[in-house]
Amino acid sequence: MDRLGSFSNDPSDKPPCRGCSSYLMEPYIKCAECGPPPFFLCLQCFTRGFEYKKHQSDHTYEIMTSDFPVLDPSWTAQEEMALLEAVMDCGFGNWQDVANQMCTKTKEECEKHYMKHFINNPLFASTLLNLKQAEEAKTTDTAIPFHSVDDPPRPTFDSLLSRDMAGYMPARADFIEEFDNYAEWDLRDIDFVEDDSDILHALKMAVVDIYHSRLKERQRRKKIIRDHGLINLRKFQLMERRYPKEVQDLYETMRRFARIVGPVEHDKFIESHALEFELRREIKRLQEYRTAGITNFCSARTYDHLKKTREEERLKRTMLSEVLQYIQDSSACQQWLRRQADIDSGLSPSIPMASNSGRRSAPPLNLTGLPGTEKLNEKEKELCQMVRLVPGAYLEYKSALLNECNKQGGLRLAQARALIKIDVNKTRKIYDFLIREGYITKA
Repeated sequence: MDRLGSFSNDPSDKPPCRGCSSYLMEPYIKCAECGPPPFFLCLQCFTRGFEYKKHQSDHTYEIMTSDFPVLDPSWTAQEEMALLEAVMDCGFGNWQDVANQMCTKTKEECEKHYMKHFINNPLFASTLLNLKQAEEAKTTDTAIPFHSVDDPPRPTFDSLLSRDMAGYMPARADFIEEFDNYAEWDLRDIDFVEDDSDILHALKMAVVDIYHSRLKERQRRKKIIRDHGLINLRKFQLMERRYPKEVQDLYETMRRFARIVGPVEHDKFIESHALEFELRREIKRLQEYRTAGITNFCSARTYDHLKKTREEERLKRTMLSEVLQYIQDSSACQQWLRRQADIDSGLSPSIPMASNSGRRSAPPLNLTGLPGTEKLNEKEKELCQMVRLVPGAYLEYKSALLNECNKQGGLRLAQARALIKIDVNKTRKIYDFLIREGYITKA
């Protein structure tokens, strides 16, 4: 008998046929008038009209088979039992192995059927759980809607996302590599025997105590990472960027003290300083109004509008001086016009202005005859000429950035610099160009 109370798929688990003593294979016959014990016959003996003691060939009978649906029209009872046996043999979640053992269903069909009828089926919920839910429903005014969470990220080993998450694996709720990962090696050769001297026994106990202290340090570091939200470093950095630059500097300085206080106290400390900074900035703005002789907020709005206008006029005069400075140099004039076009379109300037130090910039790179030039479009050729980057290297850098952006769903400049080990200014130009042309997106 199997765990469900019915006969399993193994023929050896079924009672033998009373006629020929062979193992019963489905379908088989059960006499409804004989028993106990139950009287079973195979189809061959039943068709011959086998009779034995009280059993007669004209007795009523039942056809025993598991070739009928139970929970799903497309799944027979035999397949249901085979699925449960395969899950117990292969383990929950190893759906490919479960499908291989069943041989009649695919991996997706096994997972979908098991989750629907054996995990999320309300008929299989325990009575205690139902009572608890009923009690909670009485104490709550309104029901809280349940929203299924997304599948946890599974970053590949040694990827940027894995390093940003401190090597944490959400699907396993543990880290890829423990702190002090080889602490257990010091214990592998220790063996406590009765012949040990007192000094040797004390030394071995000291080694065990040291190992326990290293385990405590490992757990302490895990707790700090989890409590302060350092597992998902990207979200942590996005929250940090919402503060002004001065508060961000304070955040960076006080980060080393976060382990002393709890995460809530640390956040309250940072928030209080952010509020203090906002108050100081507001006080400084009011003091500026008072120095200018402004006594009401209506005049303050006029003052701010005029101040912004003056800044724009000053910027235009600065731009005009740049034009006059570079107008005699046709190459510098073209760079300036392209830079202003980028600024007017809302993009970051892709071409830097020439320095005023008197040194002339290097001439554009000649791409004639260089391998890979035919794979570039006109804008990419212009970028390679200005950055002085050979087409082959540019294509490799572009492919690396595109692959990382597709993996992470976005790319930051710091990540691009970690992937491309060249001059940081060239990396920024390549990164800005790919963002501007739509090849990659910002994280």
